[in-house]
Amino acid sequence: MSSHGDLQEMLRMFTTRKVSMLGAMKHVQALQAKNIKSIDQLASAPLNDLASTLSDAKLAKSIQMACKSHSKKRPADAASTSSPPSAKKAKIEPTKRDLDLGRMSPDELEAALALPLTEDEDVIRSTTIVTNRAPLLLAFAIELMRVTMPEQPLSSRLSLAQAIVSANSRSKAVSLGLEKTKEGADVSEGQPKVSVMGRQVPVLKRGGYTWSGGPSTTKASSSTAAPEASPQGWKASQKLSSRGSTFVAHAISIDSPTRRSDYMTTLMSQHPSLESATHNAWAIRTSYGASPLVQEASFDDGETGAGKFLLQVMRESKVTNALVVMTRWYGGVMLGPDRWRLMREVTNDAMSATQRRVGNLDGGEAVWALDVEDTKPVDSTIGMAIHRPEGARNYILRSFQGVSEGEENKKKTVAAANDERQENLGRLLGALRMLFESWKDVVGRRELDGKAWSWYVNIRPEVEAGPGGWGAKGKVDLSKILNLRRKAPE
Repeated sequence: MSSHGDLQEMLRMFTTRKVSMLGAMKHVQALQAKNIKSIDQLASAPLNDLASTLSDAKLAKSIQMACKSHSKKRPADAASTSSPPSAKKAKIEPTKRDLDLGRMSPDELEAALALPLTEDEDVIRSTTIVTNRAPLLLAFAIELMRVTMPEQPLSSRLSLAQAIVSANSRSKAVSLGLEKTKEGADVSEGQPKVSVMGRQVPVLKRGGYTWSGGPSTTKASSSTAAPEASPQGWKASQKLSSRGSTFVAHAISIDSPTRRSDYMTTLMSQHPSLESATHNAWAIRTSYGASPLVQEASFDDGETGAGKFLLQVMRESKVTNALVVMTRWYGGVMLGPDRWRLMREVTNDAMSATQRRVGNLDGGEAVWALDVEDTKPVDSTIGMAIHRPEGARNYILRSFQGVSEGEENKKKTVAAANDERQENLGRLLGALRMLFESWKDVVGRRELDGKAWSWYVNIRPEVEAGPGGWGAKGKVDLSKILNLRRKAPE
């Protein structure tokens, strides 16, 4: 059986050769199936076998040469299985490119976003870090939600925490006159929101997202499961008109293609005006449990190419187990290419609506924080921009430098400085975890959320008031965080 260190080394070999994390994991799984489970075994395997397994002769040759070089550089006792494990912690690397959030499994995604953690109280008490306020607030929010929102995985907490930091920074910049109030994307009244450290964050549900480290209670499991769709669950887009033609779309979650006819019958009975439309094109995509296979079907209903176009929009948004009906009342004027734009807009709007629920979330569902400032998202979820978790992680990994004196600080390499910042982050997160854990069984979640902001204000670095202090750094003594822990009764 391969060790965790072997797995990480093999993944690193692939990702440093511009292979995506998902692709690297697939390659490693294929190699493990051939009983190639370590760098040494990769280095000594027949090249033809590697090329066949990876389906890429050039990549196989590059990987094997790198593994041979890596094996030569390691001390002999490092490769020995009988040698004692190293006490040094595995290095956590920043993410070099955007993660494929739609294709990675929950466990793959959470593993890729791992953060360092140190819970040695003596080490933490002796640590003072230098940072500005934004990453400190990010760390506070990440660890707070681990206690107040245990149903949220690390990926969601990173996204939500980044939303808090962005909103706080934006409000501060406006109050200091550094920027004007910006108009973000409209957020509908029905958009669910969560409250974190006194701020309301609009969110997008992640559709029954579960991971191995998630809550295991019956209540949590039942609340994270995707609700069974019903014919009454149709969601409508806004109506768009152009030169006499009117477009609208309806979407609904569906668990079986055999139910399509019943669902459409219900839609027409609920909205009789749809039957008078010129076209009612539709598309459906359904999956087979956890299988990557997806079954698709579509129908133009006289709107040439509409069915296939709807499928394309659904694929781009990575939507499955959904049925979309796009309706058009023809106005007598040909629209040309503009009809594709209108069909895309109403389809995305309807699919987005299926992800919403009126009112605030009641817990139990993993979410993404919506980025309301990004009005033209390059990478989005169902047409809606989100705060990317890997961006928040990369930021926080390099935000906490140590307090070094004299020439010692000047002699540090970039790699050594980054290692120190990563270690400081682990100590900061450890201190915050001990703080929140000490209070979680004494006060309610809402009260703890309120306390967290006052603690952050008490701990954050002192900077110059006004615009001169914007982005300025200061010292944070981690022992002050530990001193905020609830004292056990004598």
